[in-house]
Amino acid sequence: MTTAPVTVVERLRASTRDRHDALEATPFASAMIAGTLPIERYVGQLAAYRVVLTALEGALSRVTGPSAESVWSPDLVKLPLIERDLVYFADLGTAPGSWAAEEAEKFAAEIRQWAAVSDLHTRPSLPSLIGFLYVMEGSTLGALFLHPYVTTAYRLPGTDGVAYYTSGDRDRWARFTARMNQALTDPEAQDQVVAAAHSAYRHAAAITAALSVDLSPPTPTPVR
Repeated sequence: MTTAPVTVVERLRASTRDRHDALEATPFASAMIAGTLPIERYVGQLAAYRVVLTALEGALSRVTGPSAESVWSPDLVKLPLIERDLVYFADLGTAPGSWAAEEAEKFAAEIRQWAAVSDLHTRPSLPSLIGFLYVMEGSTLGALFLHPYVTTAYRLPGTDGVAYYTSGDRDRWARFTARMNQALTDPEAQDQVVAAAHSAYRHAAAITAALSVDLSPPTPTPVR
């Protein structure tokens, strides 16, 4: 009996589960769920992700090759949504601060490094960019869960201020991961995707750690 090969998405889910769970347990995420996250920290995350997505979406729009062209599509673009949110908060006088600016730039610098390799037509860059994309696209599914807490805490009407946080779509995620599985069957290419995803999680953890500085853990609700 022949065993079906492990898909790239199965490898990603298995190998990054601990990193994903760790992000959900940060003071930043806990404060968001508790409704105690200062609005400047929320806007700070959006500003950090704007830096990252400017580099990543720009790189993906330029590279060519079977892996990138069969996985990346315009419906995955998120940068305009973050820009819309940041304009909304700027009009309210809420600035993002600089907590995570340095860490966001480190992430963007690594993306630009791989994009420069791609410009030289070196194929390993393509799976790496897709590994970064997997983590950033996946983060919008978590944001979809968190967005009710955000709208309640900051009294946001409709989609004002949460365009990015409401951009997650399970059907689109299913299509995206199916395209990844179809395009990335070569074990070496899968290794590059997995390595890049781990790097992306490290950067995301650094951004979240910067946004968590001096945040007090939420007070537990007494058990009666």
